[in-house]
Amino acid sequence: EVQLVEFGGGEVRPGGSLTLSCTASGLVFADYAMGWFRQAPGKEREGISCIGSHSEQRRDYVESVKGRFTITRDNAKNTVHLQMSSLKPEDTAVYYCNTEVGFQHYWGPGTQVTVST
Repeated sequence: EVQLVEFGGGEVRPGGSLTLSCTASGLVFADYAMGWFRQAPGKEREGISCIGSHSEQRRDYVESVKGRFTITRDNAKNTVHLQMSSLKPEDTAVYYCNTEVGFQHYWGPGTQVTVST
């Protein structure tokens, strides 16, 4: 069974940085694209970044995080990272890791990121 676990969330001041990580198991990690989503209180979950499989290392970002967030993957460690910098209060949300295997979406439990003074 595919399992995803995120870690690295926390509380940071505006302008600060955090790096989130997600470790996957139960799949041939390198074969699948990976994504990061977030859900702020009272809002719908939104996709913010994704990275292609080993065969296509394409990276995409939602406009609101371009230039501030960087997604990378380490296939040897079955891990995808999201480096976040210049954080803003509006980045406060629960961040989720995601992948799709055989038309089934898998999610981690999420990790909270809070940006506040």
